[in-house]
Amino acid sequence: MLSVLDLKHMKANKEKISMVTAYDYPSAKQAEQAGMDMILVGDSLGMVVLGYESTVEVQLEDMIHHAKAVKRGAPNTFTAVDMPFMSYHISLEDSLRNAKKLFQETNAQSLKVEGASDDILILIRRLTEAGIPVIAHIGLTPQSVNVLGGFKVQGKDKDAGQKLLDDAKKVAEHGAAALVLECVPKQLATMVSQSISIPTIGIGAGVDCDGQVLVYHDILKYGVDRLPKFVKSYADFNDHGTEALKAYMSDVKQEKFPTDAHSFLNKSQDSLPDTE
Repeated sequence: MLSVLDLKHMKANKEKISMVTAYDYPSAKQAEQAGMDMILVGDSLGMVVLGYESTVEVQLEDMIHHAKAVKRGAPNTFTAVDMPFMSYHISLEDSLRNAKKLFQETNAQSLKVEGASDDILILIRRLTEAGIPVIAHIGLTPQSVNVLGGFKVQGKDKDAGQKLLDDAKKVAEHGAAALVLECVPKQLATMVSQSISIPTIGIGAGVDCDGQVLVYHDILKYGVDRLPKFVKSYADFNDHGTEALKAYMSDVKQEKFPTDAHSFLNKSQDSLPDTE
């Protein structure tokens, strides 16, 4: 399993980092079998697998439940878990308590928090000092989408770009182990990646980030109707899965399934009970 130091060495050696967002045992198992460097148990599970309207509805218990399943499927892969909405914004004491619970109960290697406010910077430092590696997340931060005015590219003008660059430096200075950059112009993401010593993981931030992350369900086009501009799908399980289910249903209706090959048979008629 990779460590935080391994990730920094990968950045220094210009070896790209692969991360996938996964939410359950089978997807995590596939990710580990594929040799993925990192798995993120994202609070996007709220929309992707629970059918919520946004990440705002996701509870701490949801994250623990899914992260434990992911770790069972990928015990040897570096795993980060999102701290969900309002689990780290009330008070430092509550944030530390929730982080402790999430980290201990999931056996994760890192926690992820969004933003770079003074409170978040203090939390990053305190968690790092306590032995909990933190992955920071700036740019488009889904938990703040109502404040940001929707899912929009961040840092498009000079002032916004400067703030994002400053925030990146701050989270690195406060001990973050890595930084997710979401929906940021490619040129700005390149500047950020070159300006800080910790790895940057991009999603909609261009090829010059130190690594990339996409959601398992987006990669496989599994249960998703629309894909953002920055997503590339590598399979289409929506079509293949639906066709497989239709074929199964047709076989049932036409009595083509199950055949004797899928049935348990008595060795002789003598072994059957009498019906009279």
